[in-house]
Amino acid sequence: MLFSDVRKFNSMFDPWHDLDHLHREMNRLFSGRSLPFSREYPAINIWGGDEDVIVTSEIPGINPENIDISVEGDVLTISGSRTMQDLKKGEKYHRQEREHGTFKRKVRLSFRIDPNRVAARYERGVLSITLPGLEADKPKKISIKTE
Repeated sequence: MLFSDVRKFNSMFDPWHDLDHLHREMNRLFSGRSLPFSREYPAINIWGGDEDVIVTSEIPGINPENIDISVEGDVLTISGSRTMQDLKKGEKYHRQEREHGTFKRKVRLSFRIDPNRVAARYERGVLSITLPGLEADKPKKISIKTE
């Protein structure tokens, strides 16, 4: 999912794309690094309690204005884009591992989210989203009437 549309677009015009991919995979293979835990981007952590859930995601190098967060029912969608860094005249990349382009990640939660109380913060490349559940869906104490 990570920037797959950009890769497809770039590979149509870049004959070195497959060789570059092979080079990166060979470097990864011989560096001893294992495959990432998730191929989806951005990677997320989710935790919480009875009142709300917190979702964090590391998305470094992105202007927060280029991140969109939306909530519909029980689905959280995080999307955005990272632009390619402009180089000065005469400069060229010797190595470019940081991806650029658009991304989108959807997460289905086990409860409906109250979109009016969602809060998000972006600090040092980490996006943190607080997702409170709908009041109507929370357990309610039923009082027992006595005569």
